Amino acid sequence: MLDTPLPTPPHSPASLSLLQQRLLFRLIPAVTACLLAVGCASPPPARAPGGSVPSSNIPPLTSEQSNSITIHALGLVGTPYRYGGNSPEGGFDCSGLIGYVYRHSVGQVPPRTVSRMAGFGRPVPMSELRSGDLVLFGSASPTHAGIYVGDGRFVHAPSTGGEVRLDRLDGVYWSRQPTQARRPG
Repeated sequence: MLDTPLPTPPHSPASLSLLQQRLLFRLIPAVTACLLAVGCASPPPARAPGGSVPSSNIPPLTSEQSNSITIHALGLVGTPYRYGGNSPEGGFDCSGLIGYVYRHSVGQVPPRTVSRMAGFGRPVPMSELRSGDLVLFGSASPTHAGIYVGDGRFVHAPSTGGEVRLDRLDGVYWSRQPTQARRPG
């Protein structure tokens, strides 16, 4: 009985391929560095009722943050639409997409509904849009929103059965919609 080797556990180093072991040993320092950085970060700003950060407490976006928002939003193009969705795995609706991108790119939590986003940040003339700004559509109270990514384009989660996509503000449909822009900070 003593001569019988014990079975190798499925996740022990002996059961991993050489490539998997190399990847694991490269990821451990990176994950440790990220955890240390997060642990040393300043505390998050106070939350308003409903979980969003009050606009007056939001610092203006830096160009690096705007670029991070843009890259993150573009990376989600093709994700399925789902009403109430707020993750790549479960799909997105328009406000869920914005919340996910802002939360993961810059640590800000915008309001969860489009109508409340109309008071998030400060208004921006459409002629002064910058990457990372929010574009809101609808007359009296906005009913749809997206993230401006530059060059007249925005990323949004349009409707049931669709996917997160990149559209032009001057496109046939969107150019006819009442539009406003908001800039956090």
